[in-house]
Amino acid sequence: MSLPEHDAPAAEDATPRAATSAATEPASGLDAVRAKLLESLPEHVEFDGWSRTAIDMAAVDAEVPEDVARMAFPSGVDAAAAFHELGDRRMTAALAREPLSAMGMTDRITLAVRLRLESVSGPTEKEAVRRAASLFALPTNAARGARLIWGTADAIWTALGDESDDLNWYSKRATLAAVISSTVLYWLGDDSEGATDTWAYLDRRIADVMKIEKAKARMRANPLGRVASSGVEALSRGLRKTPRPRAGG
Repeated sequence: MSLPEHDAPAAEDATPRAATSAATEPASGLDAVRAKLLESLPEHVEFDGWSRTAIDMAAVDAEVPEDVARMAFPSGVDAAAAFHELGDRRMTAALAREPLSAMGMTDRITLAVRLRLESVSGPTEKEAVRRAASLFALPTNAARGARLIWGTADAIWTALGDESDDLNWYSKRATLAAVISSTVLYWLGDDSEGATDTWAYLDRRIADVMKIEKAKARMRANPLGRVASSGVEALSRGLRKTPRPRAGG
């Protein structure tokens, strides 16, 4: 998560490319059905978890036929994943409205993680996140949960204009995914006013990452460290980032 070299405000506005338009495009077909179901699903998840019962009740609220609702969300895990991705889209849209060009990269990343949590901080949404965290902690769902967190980290870096390639592309997302995961768990147990304890925790986690990056910078400044770094870079030249799947693909 190479933050130090990007701490100075960027010369150009880093508004996420096409973030606003993508977030406001009208949904169609099953995507529209999913959007309607997600409007009331969290309040049912609060009592019934991410279950078939909760989905069916949300279908009644949205006046969606039961068979169509089952096509939209074949399982509670599918619904929970869609809820997570909705939070990513909300975060990206909110980030597009921020004056990012006046911020250093560290502040941008901190803001993005905060906006991501605030995107699902409604009266029943936080409990829905808690239920989803438990669901994706199950061995059968753990891989999908990990992919969702990775997707959030990727969405943040992409929105902030990251153009890295090779090993650096992966390391940035892996480091940020770890920060997001631990911060979400802290936030779920935080009852401080305005989640002030969570934001302080997030600042500490980002500071920890900065310490690691500074240590890596010192290693690269050392002759022996440069030799080791050049070896890792040589091994990573064959790696290429995986293209993000297109919507609906």
